[in-house]
Amino acid sequence: MKKILVVFGTRPEAIKMCPLVLELKKSPLLDTKVCVSGQHRQMLEQVLDIFGVVPDYDLAVMKAGQDLTDVTTSILTGMQEVLRQEKPDVVLVHGDTSTAFASSLAAFYQQIPVGHVEAGLRTHNIWSPYPEEFNRQAIGLTAAYHFAPTETARQALLQEGKNPDTIYVTGNTGIDALFHTIRKDFSHPETEWAKGSRLIVLTAHRRENLGEPMRKMFRAIRRVVDTFPDVKVLYPIHMNPRVRQIAAEEFGNRDRIRIVEPLDVVAFHNLMEASYLIMTDSGGIQEEAPALGKPVLVMRDTTERPEGVEAGTLKLTGTEEDTIFAECSRLLTDTQTYRRMSTATNPYGDGKASQRIRKVLEEANV
Repeated sequence: MKKILVVFGTRPEAIKMCPLVLELKKSPLLDTKVCVSGQHRQMLEQVLDIFGVVPDYDLAVMKAGQDLTDVTTSILTGMQEVLRQEKPDVVLVHGDTSTAFASSLAAFYQQIPVGHVEAGLRTHNIWSPYPEEFNRQAIGLTAAYHFAPTETARQALLQEGKNPDTIYVTGNTGIDALFHTIRKDFSHPETEWAKGSRLIVLTAHRRENLGEPMRKMFRAIRRVVDTFPDVKVLYPIHMNPRVRQIAAEEFGNRDRIRIVEPLDVVAFHNLMEASYLIMTDSGGIQEEAPALGKPVLVMRDTTERPEGVEAGTLKLTGTEEDTIFAECSRLLTDTQTYRRMSTATNPYGDGKASQRIRKVLEEANV
């Protein structure tokens, strides 16, 4: 029986890895264990509870005031002991977080094969997004199995010289997660608050946007609300105190902009389903929202998910106030543009990515 160690540490990773954990645990050929770093603590535990995933190891690295060096070295040291104790045949990491990077490096040091879920996403600018673009490129150097969500991601890996026999196009496990979380009979205080309006769901926390770029983003959203009386904005705010300070200063006490604490994944996915459009600087939402038929304005200059832009489900706006305001206004006034984005084919998969990854691992010669 092959031993698989699945490692993740942030809320977005958990959302995408928990469906995979549940699928792998069905296999009689795989002995699957879970290690969490605790890079996000409260938000991580919410997701684990919803999916019913109980970690076998918890590195508990979260500490107040730590920086990227602290997080990376804590995970690298913690994973060293877990890998020595567990001796897995394959370590599975996800995406582009410090948890994924440090865990893949720890596995590489012990010559344990790494499987990279959501491999091949690229902006080709290691400063955007920071540090995620560096992390995912570095993980690609250690990976023995590249689970690419799309053909575009596969091509990016081939251009970097990866062995084509190690690349598997699986779709994105984030779409798998939606099959667990969307509820026909969902109700929530925020959906009641949004009734009779066009709801915009906002997420914003990207490290490179902190400061003036984020202020410009928030001012644009403020203008949207002031211009369109039927629009309400729901902002589940990130835990980062700098994000919270900027939001408090720019949004003030506007009654049609509601700032709420981070939502659990069921509430968040279902509020996306109830929304009119999404505004974000995040990553995974660029895949999830199109699966729900929701246009996405990406408040960044680059995206590692060009398939969505090409398919027409995403629109890059950058972080300039006037551009964001103009693009959002277009979606609120131009029904043809809105219809085109909301009905474009989602390029990120059919909800069976976890099954495909399980099959590869069952058949792998490790």
